[in-house]
Formats: sequence, structure tokens, C-alpha cells
Amino acid sequence: MLHINRVCLSLIEMPLKKPFTTHLGTVKKRQSIIIEVVDADGVSGFGEAVAFSSPWYTEETTATVLHMLKDFLIPKLFKEKINHPKEVSSLFDSIRRNEMAKAGIESAIWDLYAKKQNQSLSRLLGGTRREIPAGAVVATQDIHKALKQIEIFQNQGYQRIKVKINPEIDVVLLKEIRKVYPDIPLMADANSAYTLADADHLKALDEFKLMMIEQPLSVTDIIDHAMLQKQISTPICLDESITSFHDAYSAIKLGSCRIMNIKMGRVGGMENARRIHNLCVDHQIQVWCGGMIEFGVSRAHNIALASLSGFTIPGDLVSSNHYWEEDIIEPIIEVKNGIISVPVEAGIGFSINRKRLKEVTIFNEEYKKGKGV
Repeated sequence: MLHINRVCLSLIEMPLKKPFTTHLGTVKKRQSIIIEVVDADGVSGFGEAVAFSSPWYTEETTATVLHMLKDFLIPKLFKEKINHPKEVSSLFDSIRRNEMAKAGIESAIWDLYAKKQNQSLSRLLGGTRREIPAGAVVATQDIHKALKQIEIFQNQGYQRIKVKINPEIDVVLLKEIRKVYPDIPLMADANSAYTLADADHLKALDEFKLMMIEQPLSVTDIIDHAMLQKQISTPICLDESITSFHDAYSAIKLGSCRIMNIKMGRVGGMENARRIHNLCVDHQIQVWCGGMIEFGVSRAHNIALASLSGFTIPGDLVSSNHYWEEDIIEPIIEVKNGIISVPVEAGIGFSINRKRLKEVTIFNEEYKKGKGV
């Protein structure tokens, strides 16, 4: 049984090395919440709540996550007994949505439990891969910059390239990329830039032989995605539409996608992510691990998740120095020849650089069991 008696929250902020641009906006600096849970023996587990500072990706923000953690999730955690981290998602069932807040604290408990068991998180989850392939994201609307980024990623060995598209740039961008790189594994992420009325336009993208088109329609358009998939040959991948096991089940039953992007933060935690992975494997739906421009703690959890057997497509798993001048973990995550090694050390396999964490923290607070929150 886990006896968690202290939770520490650190709101951190760091500028990106280069802007990350989609049709929804540009991210120049990133906030995130690092969650440390400490048990009675003084062992710490770390998680990361990956909400952005504004609600452009989901309705959650760093401010709402702090509110949910302080006023609801941490008090509930202190009141309940936990034998295994897989129990945490059901523990929070009475609190609706707020999946990134839930995932942040649940992931910290997984790290803690793995350390207490002296097992790597990958092994504890049932991961079988010792190495996982890495993919990279091109997030610029400038064609010349996009081609330059792809050249750099190719030289670094990344095994799949994702580009951000919208109706104004998609055809010309993909055409130029295919002129220079006719055979690279290429996918396009629309971030809901289209509607079903654009079906003929999207069908025209079939010529570019994409691995997939990710989230072409609105977050709530699971039925429309099923209708669109019947009209285009490019596999549809759902991202933002999948926030729960039930969403994944519904999408599969409706035929809304052939591929699913699983993000632990978006679906409420590691246990839900693992259940969705198993569901997809059972129904021959390909899966891959998406990224959230996150820091090393979340990326370490993603590496453990991506070690599960169903993750056959390279995920958004870049090196630490891709986004940050200095990450908050040690050692840094490195992509070598397009591969990331899965840690074998206990827990997430990385330690926290406390000095760096302190440097980038803009707010922190500690909560102790029995002393109120």
C-alpha cells in the first residue's frame, strides 16, 4: 500500500528554442506543472500536468489544473487508500473531465510505485520494447523553413515527419515536400482545421501518400470523421477527439479512424492510456504516442508508455534539446539514429535536476496530509 503524505506542485515556465506554430496560434514559451508525490518513507514520484497556459488545445489550462489539484484531487488522494496506481483513475471518477490534472498526479504515483517496486515504469506497465522509434514535428507555416527543418530531422535520423496543415497551405506545402522528399514517412496534422464540407479538398490530399491525416475535423465530430474516412483513402488518425476509453470505443465502432494518437495527459492518465492501447490492439487499430511540447518528466512517462507492443508508429518523442536549452531531468533524453533507449532504472529512469527546476519555477506550493490543503 502507498502512504502518500506530501504533494509538491511547481509551476514552471521556459521559452522554446524556436516558435511552434499551428493554424490555432504560436507557442513561444511553455508552462507546465511538475507534481512530486512523497510517501512516508521519503520516496518521491514525479508527474507532469501538460495543460497549456491558454485553452487552445483543450479546455484545461495551468490555472485550472492548479485549482483542481489543490481543491479536489490532492484532498481526495489524502483521504483514500491506494494499493496500486491503476486504482487512481477510478478514485477520481466522481470528478468530471479535467483529464490533464488527473493524469499529472496519477503519473507521479506510477513513478513512485515503480520506484518502490524497484522496477522500471516500462516493465511495470508491461512494455516489451527496449528501443522505440522517434518522430519529429514541423510546426511552421513557412515552406522554406519547413523544408529546412525536415532536412535537419532527416540528418538526425528521425523516422517519421509530421507537418501542420490547414486549407490555405496544405496542398502547396505537401507538394513542395514531396518534390524534395518523395519517399519519407510523412503525416499531416490538421488540428481540426476542416469540416465535412471540405471532403473533396481532403480527398485531393490522397495523392501525397500520407501515413495519415490527424484530426482533420472538429473535436466532437466522431460521426463526421466516420463519414469522411469512407470518402478518402488516407487513414484518419484521431487525437483531440479521444479523451476517454469510451471515446476510443465509440470511434472504433463507428469506423471514425484507422489510427489513434494516444496522449496520456489527454485521456486522464497512464491506466486509461494503457486500456485504450489494449482496445486498439484488439481491434487492429494502429497507435502511436503523441507529444505536448512537454518537459522531460512527461516525455519520460511517454517513453515508458510507447514501450508497449501496440505502439508501432514512431511517436512525437524528440530529444530534450529540441525544444529546451536545458531540460529539468538528468540525463537528458537523446534520440540517436532515430531511436530512444527505454530506461531500465527504477521508475521513469530519470532524476530531477533540482537546481534547474528551481530556476524555471514561477510558483510552488506544498501540501501535507492531515494539515489541510
